[in-house]
Amino acid sequence: MLTPPGMGGKYRITGETYPRMRPPRRRGRLVAAAVGSVAALGLVGWGTLQLVDVFTGNRHTSDAASAACLKKASPLPVKALPKPGTITVNVYNATTRAGLAKQTADELKKRGFKIGDVGNAGKDFDKKVKGTGVLLGPAAALDTSLPVLGTQLTGAERRTDAARKNATLDLIIGDGFKTLDQRTAADQAVVKLTEPAQTAAVVKKDKKNC
Repeated sequence: MLTPPGMGGKYRITGETYPRMRPPRRRGRLVAAAVGSVAALGLVGWGTLQLVDVFTGNRHTSDAASAACLKKASPLPVKALPKPGTITVNVYNATTRAGLAKQTADELKKRGFKIGDVGNAGKDFDKKVKGTGVLLGPAAALDTSLPVLGTQLTGAERRTDAARKNATLDLIIGDGFKTLDQRTAADQAVVKLTEPAQTAAVVKKDKKNC
């Protein structure tokens, strides 16, 4: 058994076995450091590719696709409403105030409506209309001519009569009636009925779906 010089007799050599003169290498730490470096390089490379896409035109490709999607959006057709000149209105006075039917009929005529009968309301409505008035027409007029006539008298009640065979409308003046709406406001209301508001809503919805 031999004792290496300078070991102070602390270590002994027996046979062919020798003690380690330095601590073992920390291989685990070296592997972890290598993996971390590779991951960091990967993230940097991915970010670089994203920047290259933005500045080399792929962004424009995305914008072009969005524009094409909007172009394909199909607007809803705006329903064609009848013009005042094609609507015949009967004007009836259901109040105790004289002359309202003729006065109102004359004003409607100035605004382009055709005038039919003018006189006092029948027993079904005479002195029974408390609001500004009642607009009465056939069932087919509910979404066509009645809204057009309704622009002339805000707040008038709209009713349909399934038994009515012709397309004429009745304007029955009630106790709350003072006068027709101002002509400028009424004309603007008619225009709004045909504005393509539905088209804008559909395009917006299609853009969201894109």
